[in-house]
Amino acid sequence: MERRGTKIARLAAAGAAAGVLVAAIVIPAVGGAGAGFVAAAEEVNLAPADLTEPPPAEVTIVRDAKGGEIARFYEEYREVVGFDEISPVMKTAIVAIEDFRFYQHGAIDIEGTLRALATNLRSGGVSQGGSSITQQYVKQVLFNAATTDEDRHAALEASYARKLNELRYAMGIEEKYTKDQILAKYLNIAYFGASAYGVEAAAKRFFGTHAADLTLPQAATLAGAVQDPNATDPNLGRAQRDRLLKRRNVVLDRMAELGEITADQAAEAKAAKLGYKGTRLPGGCESSKYPYFCLYVRQEILRNPDFGPTAEARLARLNRGGLTITTTLDPGMQAAAEQAVARYVHPSDSPVAAQALVQPGTGAIRAMAASRRYGTKAARNEISYNVVADTAHGGGIGFQPGSTMKTFTLITALKQGMKLDDGLAAGAGYRAPSYATFKNCAGQSIGDPGHTVTNDEGSPGWKTLRSGTWNSVNTFFMELEERVGLCETVKTAKSLGVRRADGKKLQEYETFTLGINESDPVTIATAYAAIAARGEYCAPMAVTRITGRDGESTRYRPKCRQALDPAVADATAEVLSGVFTKGTMRGVGGLGRDAAGKTGTTDDYASAWFAGFTPDLAGAVSLGDPRGSQRYKLTGVTIGGRYYGSVQGASIPGPIWRDTMLSALRGVPPTAFTPVDQARFGGCAESCRPEKQDPEPTPLGTATPETPTTGAPVTETTAPAAETPEMTLDPGDILN
Repeated sequence: MERRGTKIARLAAAGAAAGVLVAAIVIPAVGGAGAGFVAAAEEVNLAPADLTEPPPAEVTIVRDAKGGEIARFYEEYREVVGFDEISPVMKTAIVAIEDFRFYQHGAIDIEGTLRALATNLRSGGVSQGGSSITQQYVKQVLFNAATTDEDRHAALEASYARKLNELRYAMGIEEKYTKDQILAKYLNIAYFGASAYGVEAAAKRFFGTHAADLTLPQAATLAGAVQDPNATDPNLGRAQRDRLLKRRNVVLDRMAELGEITADQAAEAKAAKLGYKGTRLPGGCESSKYPYFCLYVRQEILRNPDFGPTAEARLARLNRGGLTITTTLDPGMQAAAEQAVARYVHPSDSPVAAQALVQPGTGAIRAMAASRRYGTKAARNEISYNVVADTAHGGGIGFQPGSTMKTFTLITALKQGMKLDDGLAAGAGYRAPSYATFKNCAGQSIGDPGHTVTNDEGSPGWKTLRSGTWNSVNTFFMELEERVGLCETVKTAKSLGVRRADGKKLQEYETFTLGINESDPVTIATAYAAIAARGEYCAPMAVTRITGRDGESTRYRPKCRQALDPAVADATAEVLSGVFTKGTMRGVGGLGRDAAGKTGTTDDYASAWFAGFTPDLAGAVSLGDPRGSQRYKLTGVTIGGRYYGSVQGASIPGPIWRDTMLSALRGVPPTAFTPVDQARFGGCAESCRPEKQDPEPTPLGTATPETPTTGAPVTETTAPAAETPEMTLDPGDILN
């Protein structure tokens, strides 16, 4: 298939050939120019016809929640402007070179057509076209409206049938619009080269200015470019620029010949340099200041039926519709996330940190940040996919979220009636009693008595729902999952939107609670936001309003449902808030307002996470090596200029989350968690053993440089899932 720019360039040549054919129609009845043409028109039934004019492809602008521009999407970079927004000299120049009798003739310039025929006959070829500006506009409309290669070919072919239809449409256009309106339409649809469609885009691309501010040399340059925009495309090299300069001077000479400018003005303009700037046209996620969020928005629109009935319709609407898309991104919160990530992880580091912020009660994505820039050229310190999101939104396979998944086992226990001080005896190691101990949601036995889960340096003993969570004790959660049921735990996670980043089914093994399913920060942050919203799960939301070029707006509301009993969510928040004061985050510290969360450190330090929330904002931070987290561990590594013997959830992800929240929520009045229903969850039931309550947890693992001397995070690890192959990721293999 030909490049679109090449096809557009062919319009000029096709139009010239068609002009010869039209002239041939006129010849038999040339006796008296106008009268002769009328007779010929009657013979071929040249009655005016109504042309369907779909609006030309126009740029779609994406904005953040405050109105700032995020990105632009387009198939053709075009910004439609009104007649009064185009400089008079531009209008004069295009009329002078393309159709100097435009304001005197009707749909067809009989005199110009005959002159073109005579010139072409003398030259033995097609050296001059006779199409009026109105005819050229019709031709562009037909070409732009074509949806197949066959239709596009038909819009360009040099045939009597096509030319007659073009003339009928041109006559209809002349009856429908004023000359000024037709000229404005032509200047807005014409291709000027250098990927610029329409005079406003061309003015910006060529000279870094607006169509209203074009000078004489600039206007003459653009007027000259429309004849053969591919041959004179200044972006292609010196030869094309030289041809464009010569063409500009032809336009200036023609303007002087017609008396539109003086000879001195023409000479002065011809002495000026071409002045092509090649201003970069904004657009696409690679050039966006928020590339990961931009990718999410683009993929959300392309895949979500809310934005159009088919994938093709959604793509056309996005790239051609001239829409204004208002999104959920908060620039202040985005800045907070970016600054916190950059403080702890450098772009040159092998591991990549990624963070998403989500608003409880709406699912609105407020920020998406990562330690590396997004780039499609796989340059150093860039990443070529959306590391913050799942594959459906341009992401990769994600990282195992580790112990952040223990929260869903805790929730399941609370749903089943356990109280906060109920507990279990956790051993130094856990092994399923039999193959039938755990059953997946298909009813299959998947327990593996041959595999032992350990706590590494964690302490065994009696653990309550509180202390087992605060210390993130692996064997406790294996015992707890055995008690409440694997399938029930999986169902709880699913009800809060948990899914694999790669889109595959969740792996339902006994180590599900230890976080074996690779996920992404948006998914985990959204799940934790549901706890903050007292059990109301709201699907991730990026778009709030789409406004068409006609000014009509469609608003998009949050998609929410009550996934948890509010009292269960309140009890979960109460337990998770202790992670900051008595658990794995106590060495990092809290926010000075109600907050809750859970660290996650995977088996052998393959990846590290933190997920947490306040009543006003939730967030999740992941850290892992995109080359393959199972192969490139977070041990013996230098990250952010600091050396780490091993990286845990509280080493880097936790501090990133805390710093982000402190900044993002500055100025937001603190909201308190709803108190726990003590009648339902206070105290303990049969399993209560107060005489064996745990003392304050003992610091374990290797202390990290940023951990205050008041404490150190507790080591937590996950065991590998049975039959789970190591998954590695090559950024070059990811499709955007």
